[in-house]
Amino acid sequence: MGKYFGTDGFRGEANVDLTVEHAYQVGRFLGWYYGQKDSDRRCRVVIGKDTRRSSYMFEYSLVSGLTASGADVYLLHVTTTPSVSYVVRTEGFDCGIMISASHNPFYDNGIKVINENGEKLEESVIEKIECYLDGEMGQIPLARGEHIGRTTDFAAGRNRYIGYLISIATRSFKNMKVALDCANGSASAIAKNVFDALGAETHVINNEPNGVNINTNCGSTHIEYLKEYVVEKGCDVGFAYDGDADRCLAVDAEGNLVDGDVIMYICGKYMKEQGMLPHNTVVTTVMSNFGLYKAFEREGIHYEKTAVGDKYVYENMSVYGHGLGGEQSGHIIFSKHATTGDGILTSLKVMEVILEKKQTLKKLASEVSIYPQVLKNVRVKDKKEAQDDPAVQAEVEKVAKSLGDNGRILLRQSGTEPVVRVMVEAASLETCGECADQVIKVMKERGHFD
Repeated sequence: MGKYFGTDGFRGEANVDLTVEHAYQVGRFLGWYYGQKDSDRRCRVVIGKDTRRSSYMFEYSLVSGLTASGADVYLLHVTTTPSVSYVVRTEGFDCGIMISASHNPFYDNGIKVINENGEKLEESVIEKIECYLDGEMGQIPLARGEHIGRTTDFAAGRNRYIGYLISIATRSFKNMKVALDCANGSASAIAKNVFDALGAETHVINNEPNGVNINTNCGSTHIEYLKEYVVEKGCDVGFAYDGDADRCLAVDAEGNLVDGDVIMYICGKYMKEQGMLPHNTVVTTVMSNFGLYKAFEREGIHYEKTAVGDKYVYENMSVYGHGLGGEQSGHIIFSKHATTGDGILTSLKVMEVILEKKQTLKKLASEVSIYPQVLKNVRVKDKKEAQDDPAVQAEVEKVAKSLGDNGRILLRQSGTEPVVRVMVEAASLETCGECADQVIKVMKERGHFD
């Protein structure tokens, strides 16, 4: 992680940590950088945004910087992160930008840059952007005359992505009653259209964004509201997305959560049965549950573990040719169809398994016994200092020794917030909570609390 860019872009509170000046400079650099690659044609950049109030402000700042450097900019308007990735790689753009802070509150925002292959931007280019932001590169020339870039409405690109999603479905969703929680975010503009086109009886909640209600008591970070809604409306299944719709969590007909780990099991087992799981392997992160690994082992499915972040999951998948990977939080990647986590695509793939196997989501999910897990987010002054503190590490080792083979503890710095995440898995929730609190207590005593 760099000074500005974390595991998922440049993120922070709008006009505090991430300002319009930052956005303008990022635009200036990208327009110039990609403009140098081919002198025979103009640099082309596509931009999407989520529904945050500040997204419009950052969109205009990025456009100003890009066009001032001579790039032509194409606007998808409110759309999902995976749609930007799809459009970049299928329409020949030099890069794409998604303005979103994903699952964060509305007052945060972020700039995610996607390379010409539809993948998260490589670290080598991120380092160059950061050098420019810090004034270490000198001035970038301004475009003049006919070389100044222009801006084009490109809502058609979003429509092509919707058509692509519809084409992936293998069966009609007729007679299926589906609930969608759009988190008052990017999915509001796309998800219902897809499910309606496939014949589902679609019930949607939290699809009236007003700029400040994105992720507020809704979506994949507040799944309890979808749980209640699915039961109340008698739906067969429910899906919840986050602000930019690159995550998906599911709910069965009885209101039980089916998280990213269980989704990976359901889809991974089905893909293996169909002979469509390359190398018989699923890529997970270190945050995946013990129960998932035990279920994979029972089914003879291999697994890889990466650092947390769908960026790292995809890197592993790309290098070794794996077809399925993801995170417990709901970032799931189907590399045959996408290069990034895609919440709506994930929900379509879960629907495929339900329909093809003629089983309920509850039945499919029942094959995984999830270990009790507690994840506590500790807001600290300096996350690296807090995590690396010898006293904190000594307490972590003490807890790990007490858990033995019946659990584990993991400390991890958030890639987007000043937070250390303390995760414990054990035989009971009570044990999980006690072990996590042991470590958090030491952090507090050592003066790390913000």
